[in-house]
Amino acid sequence: MPEIRRLPSALVNRIAAGEVVERPAAALKELVENAIDAGARRIGMVLVDGGLARIEVVDDGCGMGPDAMALALERHATSKLPDSLIGEDGAIELVTTLGFRGEALPSIASVARLTIESREAGAAEGWRRVVDHGAVLADEPAALPPGTRVRMEDLFAKVPARRKFLRTARSEYAACLDVVRRLAMARADVGFTLETVGDAGKRTVLSLQAGEE
Repeated sequence: MPEIRRLPSALVNRIAAGEVVERPAAALKELVENAIDAGARRIGMVLVDGGLARIEVVDDGCGMGPDAMALALERHATSKLPDSLIGEDGAIELVTTLGFRGEALPSIASVARLTIESREAGAAEGWRRVVDHGAVLADEPAALPPGTRVRMEDLFAKVPARRKFLRTARSEYAACLDVVRRLAMARADVGFTLETVGDAGKRTVLSLQAGEE
């Protein structure tokens, strides 16, 4: 019988990430929900090749400082659970945010190249962190307006078993568009813009101001 051994933590993270982020639309949903939970009133999204090559989400929410950004990339770290709901007796069903598990960003960072740039209102500068399939490549100051910009590239580039199950750019784009439309219908108080980049160039496929339906 082959020897039973523990898997390296990086491999464990990639396997677990596949349960949270199984396709571009799932990653986009997590990123947009994060933006909404951050209090964004405007959210801009860009899809390259249906999200297979790149997904970018820009918001005007509360932003993060360097310490919060580092913590956001750790599993099961979240700002969305109040102290009253943390502990054995915490009533998770009372959570009002869209996300609270603290899995989205670390999961994406385990199976893609993730760039996060963020700046809190009133801060002198923003901060950038780049994580490529679990490896931190950059952690440095960045110039940007208050809010957060997240870019995901090369999804499952190092997880070929997952990559081969992704569909065509057209199919993945359709799934992403469905996600955005559903979120936009649920949150008419937030403005949404979705742009796509493909063989035909760049075009805006959805543009809703806050208050429009």
